[in-house]
Amino acid sequence: MSQHDFLVELGTEELPPKALQTLSGAFLNGITAGLDDAGIQYTEARPFASPRRLAVLITNIAPQQPDRAIEKRGPATQAPEKAVQGFAGSCGVSPEQLEVMETPKGSYYVYRGVEKGQSTAALLPAIVSESLNKLPIPKRMRWGASRTEFVRPVKWLCMLLGDEVVEAEILGLKADRKTRGHRFHYDHDIELMAPADYAQVLKSTGKVLADFAERRELIREQVIKAGEQLGGAAQIDEDLLDEVTALNEWPVALTGRFEERFLEVPAEALISSMKEHQKYFHALDADGKLLPFFITLANIESKDPQQVIEGNEKVIRPRLSDALFFFETDKKQPLANRNEKLKSVVFQQQLGTVYDKTQRIEGLAAAIAELIDGDPALARRAAELSKCDLMTDMVFEFTDLQGLMGYHYALHDGEHDEVALALNEQYMPRFAGDVLPTTPSGIALAIADRLDTLTGLFGINQPPTGSKDPFALRRAALGVLRIIVEHKLDIDLHQLLELAAKQHGELPGSEGLADRVLDFMLDRFRAWYEDQDISAETFLAVHALRPTSPLDFDRRVQAVSHFRALPEAESLAAANKRVSNILSKQEGDVGTDIDTSLLTESGEKALAEAITSIEAEVQPLCEQGDYRSTLEKLASLRTVIDSFFDNVMVMADDPAVRTNRLALLKRLRRLFLGVADISLLG
Repeated sequence: MSQHDFLVELGTEELPPKALQTLSGAFLNGITAGLDDAGIQYTEARPFASPRRLAVLITNIAPQQPDRAIEKRGPATQAPEKAVQGFAGSCGVSPEQLEVMETPKGSYYVYRGVEKGQSTAALLPAIVSESLNKLPIPKRMRWGASRTEFVRPVKWLCMLLGDEVVEAEILGLKADRKTRGHRFHYDHDIELMAPADYAQVLKSTGKVLADFAERRELIREQVIKAGEQLGGAAQIDEDLLDEVTALNEWPVALTGRFEERFLEVPAEALISSMKEHQKYFHALDADGKLLPFFITLANIESKDPQQVIEGNEKVIRPRLSDALFFFETDKKQPLANRNEKLKSVVFQQQLGTVYDKTQRIEGLAAAIAELIDGDPALARRAAELSKCDLMTDMVFEFTDLQGLMGYHYALHDGEHDEVALALNEQYMPRFAGDVLPTTPSGIALAIADRLDTLTGLFGINQPPTGSKDPFALRRAALGVLRIIVEHKLDIDLHQLLELAAKQHGELPGSEGLADRVLDFMLDRFRAWYEDQDISAETFLAVHALRPTSPLDFDRRVQAVSHFRALPEAESLAAANKRVSNILSKQEGDVGTDIDTSLLTESGEKALAEAITSIEAEVQPLCEQGDYRSTLEKLASLRTVIDSFFDNVMVMADDPAVRTNRLALLKRLRRLFLGVADISLLG
């Protein structure tokens, strides 16, 4: 039987733009999963998505399921005849046609046969329906008098297998071969003769670019070209690009202008207004300054594009006027004067107001600044002003400008440049891969703010649970680790957590608070190293020692990761594991003093000499944090360690000899534990 292509398209009212790609991917995955479960072969599955449609095209789909062997076990051979007859009847055969299967629990009747595969056309309606039912839709809606529910009202359903319509009724719609063109350019039905024609017919006749990726790249090209025509460079935010792609079926880039007086406002505020509210792209000149233009996408090829441009200019003008008004109004009052107003803003019910938070982080930021050779006075001032911009009109209107507006207002007020920069840097890194704070005060404030939040929430017994992390504590912890490690700050995290905990005073979970938060934070390293393709065993080997300096932790991990690539690593890891097992079984504490007069075997003499020699070499290396060189030198012990275990009986009959050999192993173990627990690498 010949293979055909299959097309399913669900037409709807405008779908949520930020969810379009997710819905499209889930629809595709649901259909391919259904085909795979049914054993139906196909060559390729391709998704299509636009504001008013979700579609999937399957090429070279098999006409039916393959036949499959089935086996059903029935009653025991000793079962009543009626039970056997009932089982045989359910299988459509007589009792004589059943086979007998021997099992450890006895003999059983069994039916073996072949189940004929169903036709693909018969299975497709259920597969499509199931995929739609499983779409990640937080809240479904109803429309009209129908009881049907979906993310948006549905309008048409096209299902073609080859040149035939698949008989189906889904979401109250009967399948047809009709799709529909652009709402304005071609608001008519379009009959499809074959699934493979779908994208081209919609494009040429319906004025719809159904392929999301094709539409996105067309928009990118148009926006870039528009920026070049302005004598600058259009700035393309990928999230915004995805959103406007999801808003348009026939995108046309148009360039508008706004008054240059608005450039007095910080560029970030103008960009935020254009991007968040109007979905506009902006352009920068050769010096990186904002140009007084915007690039918008129209979902129509207008005969009079100037009218569309003027309409957009009319809409953006009052928004930019608001931004200018807020900026000028905010500057009339010094930032510091807003500090008292923070007493009315609750940070967390049990942890007090945002004002209380700033009071706590003042001392903590000053202490951190001193540890990193910064200016404690500047860090303290930055902490005092850190949340004041929350009370400005600009941040109230554009919440994503928190910190940045504090920077601009602090400069206007004549604050020290480093204090002003710290107000913006306190939120860095804002997301994975984001830039880090660079000034000492910014670093100190960023760490202090996060540690205050971490100790406070853990102190009231509200750590993250499962996927719930309302205060983004995981992100806060990782941010602190990144700042410390990437800036190579040799500071003790446990010491800082103790100081942060003291700022809170008595909390319900004060006992062991610093230790609990430290464990939580060090566990964040695991995901960090997974992103660097460093194995979990490497992380655990270092984590077993629980170094309290993140920089020291990272140096050890990097050293162990290098060590694992050495040819001696596997043997030494196994030896460490053996030593660890031997020592763990001993009652009482094993000492480290070695009596050379009790060393009788050549293997133990050689190991003792090697340990004594190498201890003097690696001790200064460990003190300097040069763990890589330490492990490279310890790798040279492989031969003497292997010889020792091959030729020396550790658990000798003579108690004194046995104790001496255990002390030798304890010294050996201590050498490796100076870096990590290598025994966990096996």
